[in-house]
Amino acid sequence: MTNEPPTKRIHTETDHQTSQLASYKGSPLELKCINTIRALAADMVQKANSGHPGAPMGCAPMAHLLWSAVSSGGVGRDHSAADPKWWNRDRFVLSNGHACALQYIMLHLSGYEDCSIDQLKAFRQLGSTTPGHPENFCTKGVEVCTGPLGQGISNAVGMAIAAKHLGATYNTTDFPNVISNKTYVICGDGCLQEGISGEACSLAGHLGLGNLIVLYDDNKITIDGGTDLAFTEDVKMRYEAYGWQVLTVDDVANGLDDLRAAIEEGKKTTDKPTLIKVRTAIGYGSPNKEGKASCHGAPLGASEIEAVKSRLYGLDPLKSFCIDEDVAAYYAQQAAEGDKARVAWEANFAKYMEAYPEKATELQRRFNQELVEGAFDDLPTFVYGKDKPDSTRKFSEACLNAVASKAPELMGGSADLTESNCCQIKGATDFQKASPEGRMIRFGVREHAMAAISNGMFAYGGMRPFCATFLQFAGYALGAMRCSALSKFGVIYIMTHDSIGLGEDGPTHQPVEMLESLRAMPNMNVVRAADLNEMAAAYQIALKSVNTPTVICCTRAPVSALEHSSRDKAMKGGYIILPEEGDGAPDLVLVATGSEVWRCVDAAKALQSEHSIRTRVVSMPCQEAFLEQDESYRRSVLPGNIPTLSVEASSEHGWHRWSHAQVGMTTFGMSGPLEELFVKFGFDAENVANKGKELVEFYKQLDGAVPDLNARPSFVNIKGSAH
Repeated sequence: MTNEPPTKRIHTETDHQTSQLASYKGSPLELKCINTIRALAADMVQKANSGHPGAPMGCAPMAHLLWSAVSSGGVGRDHSAADPKWWNRDRFVLSNGHACALQYIMLHLSGYEDCSIDQLKAFRQLGSTTPGHPENFCTKGVEVCTGPLGQGISNAVGMAIAAKHLGATYNTTDFPNVISNKTYVICGDGCLQEGISGEACSLAGHLGLGNLIVLYDDNKITIDGGTDLAFTEDVKMRYEAYGWQVLTVDDVANGLDDLRAAIEEGKKTTDKPTLIKVRTAIGYGSPNKEGKASCHGAPLGASEIEAVKSRLYGLDPLKSFCIDEDVAAYYAQQAAEGDKARVAWEANFAKYMEAYPEKATELQRRFNQELVEGAFDDLPTFVYGKDKPDSTRKFSEACLNAVASKAPELMGGSADLTESNCCQIKGATDFQKASPEGRMIRFGVREHAMAAISNGMFAYGGMRPFCATFLQFAGYALGAMRCSALSKFGVIYIMTHDSIGLGEDGPTHQPVEMLESLRAMPNMNVVRAADLNEMAAAYQIALKSVNTPTVICCTRAPVSALEHSSRDKAMKGGYIILPEEGDGAPDLVLVATGSEVWRCVDAAKALQSEHSIRTRVVSMPCQEAFLEQDESYRRSVLPGNIPTLSVEASSEHGWHRWSHAQVGMTTFGMSGPLEELFVKFGFDAENVANKGKELVEFYKQLDGAVPDLNARPSFVNIKGSAH
């Protein structure tokens, strides 16, 4: 609040209000609606004493237009609070997720139950449905988790791909609009600076995704200050070079005609995505902070908010969280228009179901995330003594094709490594601009965008996307993979060349730390199969884990045949693949994954025959699945108080919970032939046997006092149900 006399302050504010109304090229109600959004955003951040008010205030005109029906001068973005998961809704992604107050306000005004006025007041508070960045699993009406910049716009590319593919697959000449929605995005400078958005938008341009419209909040401000500190490129020229239509709107503060026309042009353009470069002012209406970095990530302050409301036409500076009846009625009418669109679509789909029952039933199954009956019936089984050993990437290819033949929702591809990753669906065509019905996506050398696009495809619904690269390059994709886990998106990651066993390519390609990095991530399955039977289990785990992403790790080199492997047992995550000889507890347990399992089997046989050390071998393809088993089963496999040695050609970290000693990598690898590397770093059967013998002798010297790994202190975890 200023120190000027009240009469002078009121006079100045009145002048500003009159000036704003006079210069605004639109109805007073339209301006009042936009200003209400701005004031609510400032109120939310102020009450939370945390958040980002500036972008929502600047973007309010865009949001108003996107949430208004064509009959009210908006763009007619179809959505329904009564059914937030309606298949053919127009998707909206707030890519600059720090501006989420804007999204929560629009959801509230549109009648979404998770964004009541009480939830707006609980912004960023523990247990609210209005968290500090949008979370799809927390708030109905939010499609994807955004906040890590660039992820949202990249997810939107995946949504546009999914809509194109499903429309091409299920629409008919007499029912052309079963799947026909568009995807709208609001993003900021930060999203376009992140490399992931460049990867995704380059692919979107190549694919001609005309169902994607992005509104770029060009406010020239980042956290550090003006964008000219680090971002002076010509965004328009860059996106035109990507193959996008780029339109420019210089002013939305004084009217929406130009933006409305630009969006309509984007809707009419069906052969390329559209970027609308919208010039805004961050913190619009703030007398002291508008256009400044100071309003990016901190509350405006009570006096500044009062001044904002005084300056903006029709707002009471003494009221907080105020929505006048005419504003509420306006947005209620827009929401009703969305419900009408949904009801009309449902009536059309009922007719479609009569005309095309098989297509309609399959769509329902897919959007209900149900697997087709017998989805796993064709998964191959390895017959010991009959089938030839092979690399697990080839086993992965066989399993992928076995399930893909029955699950059309499986769609994806590789980051320019299709042949190396062995992830081609036989007989499937490429998804391209001219063939959107295709199931194979050529992601190009774009690992990070590939993962984010897959997230968007999953979020769209009706899809089970898979994507592939070398395991080491999961490091390039890790930000989006983390979003998969956080978002509860069951994306399937096929990662080949999974250890130092890839050999000659050397340490730049050898993922010594990546397995543990992924295993450390909550809600992420990591499966490293030892043979074909375990690979079949990996695909069954992946497809059944609808709310958990799965990383299927595969060898490049062949693995030796395993006599006692089992898909059913591998589904438990860990099992005895070679039991100890004789009665009683074993003298030693070897636990391993992937290509190291058969080496442990050879070592165990040598220990028994040469040293009479009764050795059990445990294969543990998936630690996460093993942890889901009951304690009695886990103890029956890994007793915990028997000397246990883990063997994995990767980092030893993480194995301490399962083993008393580890054969693992403590350095980066080297370039050389596979078998020479395995000997060099100690993963050959001879060294494993020696280390196992040393471990047994070590505990004998301690009178058999083996620490029980299962007897750790049990602490009660504090588990909330906020989301």
